[in-house]
Amino acid sequence: MRWYLWLMGTCVVLLALAWFLVRLWSVPLAIGMSVVAAFIPPIAVIIANAGRLK
Repeated sequence: MRWYLWLMGTCVVLLALAWFLVRLWSVPLAIGMSVVAAFIPPIAVIIANAGRLK
């Protein structure tokens, strides 16, 4: 559960920084940050559900 919260928190921070701050200086970097943030939720779900299988 702790890993899930850390990963989802990281996702929210990346999106917020990309949309509100980084896009003012570099749009390609903001897009890259958004792409990285888009891959975090599926990984977080896999990690969260893996703990239930044990």
